[in-house]
Amino acid sequence: MQVINPLGDSVTPKALFLNRRQFLRGLGLASLGAALAACQGLAKPGEPVIPDALEPEVDALTSQSIAENYINYYEFSFSKNGVTDLAQDLRLSPWEVEIDGLVKTPRKMSIADLTSGFEQREYIYRHRCVEAWSMVLPWQGFALADLLEEVEILPGARYVAFTSLYRPEEMPGQKSNPHYPWPYTEGLRLDEARHPLSILATGLYQTPLTPQNGAPIRLVVPWKYGFKDIKAITRISFTAEEPPTLWKTLNSHEYGFYANVNPEVDHPRWSQASEIRLGADRRIPTELFNGYKEVAPLYEGMDLSVDY
Repeated sequence: MQVINPLGDSVTPKALFLNRRQFLRGLGLASLGAALAACQGLAKPGEPVIPDALEPEVDALTSQSIAENYINYYEFSFSKNGVTDLAQDLRLSPWEVEIDGLVKTPRKMSIADLTSGFEQREYIYRHRCVEAWSMVLPWQGFALADLLEEVEILPGARYVAFTSLYRPEEMPGQKSNPHYPWPYTEGLRLDEARHPLSILATGLYQTPLTPQNGAPIRLVVPWKYGFKDIKAITRISFTAEEPPTLWKTLNSHEYGFYANVNPEVDHPRWSQASEIRLGADRRIPTELFNGYKEVAPLYEGMDLSVDY
């Protein structure tokens, strides 16, 4: 499977990360593994992978146990540590995603259609939460742009709207928080959706998505705060007008439509200048667009302190 790693050597691919950790444990130096971030090359077959230099581990892959148990998924619970157990009863089959709006041929696509019909790749991305914590995650999925090309968007479409599952009998947070405008909704401008970094994820850590991580399909846009990455998608619509989004509907003062990671624009209740990298247990500076500078042309001429 092709690996897409736009941050290059600053992010450790999973195979190298695990191989290196195994080698260090064998030397009794596992604690040094927390200081490693990049390996400069591959060893010969049968030889250990030894990095040329020790660097801070801030961009090493986050452990799977953290990624699958420290989760915001309010459809189940406001408690991060309560989501995993509550999500296990979610029925994932059958599952269809409805494609409608300004497209030539509206249709419904099964998960099998989406996983077999588009090239699956691994994408190693930083994930930055609006709450000022972050991870580095190895997603599996396909470019959102591939789907957009397949469905033949009609002239006049400027946005892509996403709708999540609404099933309060299986998602207790929807039942206990009826004042929220369920189902969860999100959206992107069409040019953002077409950017090659925008993906629809179907897996994580080389396995299918778990219910708590947004199974069976979710959005991942790595230069935006994590609340944009809508989970358990059931509908994708193409619209001429900016679509409503759940968090902007609830509190537009704190959560804008764009949600681009920006250390210069604080949340009204906390600074966004730095973040806690989970697993590394240290605070690091936050980068504009979460470090993905290639998306900057999408926002030329915009005031990112206003269009936040």
